[in-house]
Amino acid sequence: MTEPLQILEKYWGFTSFRPLQEEIIQSVLDGQDTVALLPTSGGKSICFQVPALAQDGICIVVSPLVALMADQVNALKEKGIKALQISGGISFNDLQTLLDNAKYGTYKFLYLSPERLQQELVQNAIKQMPVNLIAVDEAHCISQWGNDFRPAYKNTTVLREMHPLVPAIALTATATPKVLKDTVNELKLELPNIFQASFARENISYQVSNVEDKIYRIQQLLKNVAGKSIIYVRSRNSCIEISNQLNSLGIASTFYHGGISSEEKTLKMNSWQNGNTPNIVATNAFGMGIDEPNVRLVVHVQLPDSLEAYFQEAGRAGRDGEFAKAVILWSDYDKQLVHRQFVASYPTTKDIKYLYKKLNNYFQVPYGEGEFTSHPFNFSDFCKTYELSTLLAFNSLQILDRLGVLQLSKSFGRKSIVHFVATSQVVLEYFKKDVLASVIGKTILRLYGGVFETPTSINLHYVATKSGQSVATIIKVLEQMERDALLTLQLQVTDAVLTFVLPREDEKTINPLSKEIALQKEKKEIQVKAVVDYIDNTKECRSVQLVRYFGEEHGERCGICSVCTSEFQKISAEERKTLSEKILLLLEETPQSSRELSEKLTFAETDIVSTLRLLLDSKKVTLGVRNRFHLK
Repeated sequence: MTEPLQILEKYWGFTSFRPLQEEIIQSVLDGQDTVALLPTSGGKSICFQVPALAQDGICIVVSPLVALMADQVNALKEKGIKALQISGGISFNDLQTLLDNAKYGTYKFLYLSPERLQQELVQNAIKQMPVNLIAVDEAHCISQWGNDFRPAYKNTTVLREMHPLVPAIALTATATPKVLKDTVNELKLELPNIFQASFARENISYQVSNVEDKIYRIQQLLKNVAGKSIIYVRSRNSCIEISNQLNSLGIASTFYHGGISSEEKTLKMNSWQNGNTPNIVATNAFGMGIDEPNVRLVVHVQLPDSLEAYFQEAGRAGRDGEFAKAVILWSDYDKQLVHRQFVASYPTTKDIKYLYKKLNNYFQVPYGEGEFTSHPFNFSDFCKTYELSTLLAFNSLQILDRLGVLQLSKSFGRKSIVHFVATSQVVLEYFKKDVLASVIGKTILRLYGGVFETPTSINLHYVATKSGQSVATIIKVLEQMERDALLTLQLQVTDAVLTFVLPREDEKTINPLSKEIALQKEKKEIQVKAVVDYIDNTKECRSVQLVRYFGEEHGERCGICSVCTSEFQKISAEERKTLSEKILLLLEETPQSSRELSEKLTFAETDIVSTLRLLLDSKKVTLGVRNRFHLK
């Protein structure tokens, strides 16, 4: 057996472990069932990867996230470690090849989704593998009380039955005490060693601000950031809009969401990581598996749907141990919005049955068939076809994914079918008059020789790479050429790949899940209430509130959050009087907003706002149009 520290240094280049890692690894090497409850950035993957490398055999890793599996497998391969993954959309022959490689190819890691464990072919192959460790990542998913509960996770116990003498390790970052107890029971862990790090992040200042002009507040926050920032939003449109607004203000920014291509994601990620665009506006599609050390600021522009999700996303700040901020910006409207998005629009069993039936009709899946078949999926087109509420449909898809009925992989792509119907002479004459059409058209003609003879499928991203034009420009030019009768165009846009995990049985597929659907709705109501309670509690340290949610009853005040620091910022009566006089003097010159006053005064903005409220109450000032204050 190779020593763990030698493995750590050889493959990761570190000469010492992070807190609790060494103890967790030793527990696994001693053959003990183990639970590793480490916060985001605690280095959970090393806790199972090092002991698996220290022993002969292969480690089976169960993970719910296809993207995270792919990231970890690629990272291991880059280190020269043999690893493979099994997810949706794999043909029978490819699956058989992967399983044979895992059995006979000296691979050290096999990553797979819990749904794959239902397949007899997969189970039979794993029985024949020299398994040295069972690792269950995001283990809270097995608990009905856990964030992102997935019933398919209960299938992981079949691994214990196949290899009863092999130790198991459960890893998670966001388990409450109730979830932790449930996880241990559901995984059937035998007297496990439980290692739990404190949830307190002493270097993160948790801040909550009730503001109306969020862009201005983001601009102020970014002024003094000497590192990277992540700005989380709810929608793809908001990503683009806020990123554009920041760029127009001279703040280098890019955006990231699940609807951009893999190539674009890589470019944007690299630009963010190397500091060219240090600020990234993103949906929750961004961040999983990313361990960037110098993120100094994480901002949530809308309320998160749970404290579990918020804690993970906020925890991407300050991973180097240096001071960082995690800020929630909210308005009264956001409270209504988070309730509407995640509680009021949470689908019923009837809603999910209806959507599931429409999905099968959309892809023409026959009754009793469809198991592990994959399909390019255009969500917008699907909703338009059946006149569905996009929010209700999206939530229903998320539930079907979580309950193991289907698997939704974000895989954006644009493929088009092009057929030149005009003669080559007419087309070339057209190109002489339009330089951009010439560049794009000739690129297509070079890459796809048969476009004059037959409708031909073309890859727009490939054309973009070869022509030096953006995909959007190429589409615009092709559409114009179609209007000018040079070609016919069938534009196909997909933003996901949908894999049916179970055969189609309509109501019989969904009925057994009705109890879980109702329970998940109840849980979501509790989670949203916890978020609202957190932002409303302005009396108690933010860090204390968060760690108590995760079971630490006696958390220590951090001294750096928005609640703790507000106590030190209270001004005296004399200072309040001075501030009032200065505000009134400035308003004698011209009506001004609170922002304009803040830029001219040296007092804290919170003190200026509270003083303005007192002046309003005493009727010394009034509030006019464009939120400007006037002398009475």
